[in-house]
Amino acid sequence: MPPASPTVATWELALRLRERRAQLGIEVDTITEALGFTRNYWSAVENERRILAADKLVALLDLFEFDKDEHRELTELREAAKRRGWWSNYSGLFSTELQRFFGLEHGAQTIRTYESLIIPGLLQTEAYVHAMISADIAVRQVEVDQRVEVRMRRRDRLTTDEPLHLTAVISQAALVQQTGGPTVLREQLKHMASMIEKYPDTIDVRVIPFTATACGLFGASTFHLIDFESPKLPTLAWQETVTAAGIIDDPIQVRDLSLTYGEALRRTLNAQDSLRLIRRSAKELA
Repeated sequence: MPPASPTVATWELALRLRERRAQLGIEVDTITEALGFTRNYWSAVENERRILAADKLVALLDLFEFDKDEHRELTELREAAKRRGWWSNYSGLFSTELQRFFGLEHGAQTIRTYESLIIPGLLQTEAYVHAMISADIAVRQVEVDQRVEVRMRRRDRLTTDEPLHLTAVISQAALVQQTGGPTVLREQLKHMASMIEKYPDTIDVRVIPFTATACGLFGASTFHLIDFESPKLPTLAWQETVTAAGIIDDPIQVRDLSLTYGEALRRTLNAQDSLRLIRRSAKELA
């Protein structure tokens, strides 16, 4: 079971309330009159900007005709949503959207990721991360160490008792692009290979070789497909470009990304050959 995440709990609570209201066809005015608050307040609740007080939630669950088990589930979600995630300690450093991604990642069960030119973030070494962040002109140098610290904290999800399941599709170019220089890249590749070998049941890295003649991900930007333990939560996507990054929750866009990812996975080397290529690339840097 993934660790509790207030971000995931807040999202699931709001999502289930929205879906129930739509299912029953209850108007917003009915809710505001019954619970005694404004339309703006209810909008904030449905859009994850506010969490209902305990007594208001109980009244709403009765109004929405949730059964006893659902009462318990949604009350527990509210309690989890009221907690603070470790990423909230860095609120002044990252955008609200990026902090939301950290919270979703923390509470995810599986993540499928694609990178064209760099090693996936959750598998990066401290030196590799530092080299990447230091080169970003948009990041003040005084923030570099904190950003590296956050990346290292995020890696913990791969090594907990209930680890995140990570599938990463990367281009062979990521194995030869000398981010930080040859020594940093060599140690990075050795670290990634050791993680694959140490956690074979939960970490799967596949390489698209230079010999691949076509792939739907050629030219694509970084993205992640995020899945959760709760069957009530849909797959979400996170996509990054040079100037923008954000959550994608549109079902059609997420479906298209999933289909493209699956097609790309079929064009990669298998797990064993990918690992051998990673090891060989590290040796060639010696």
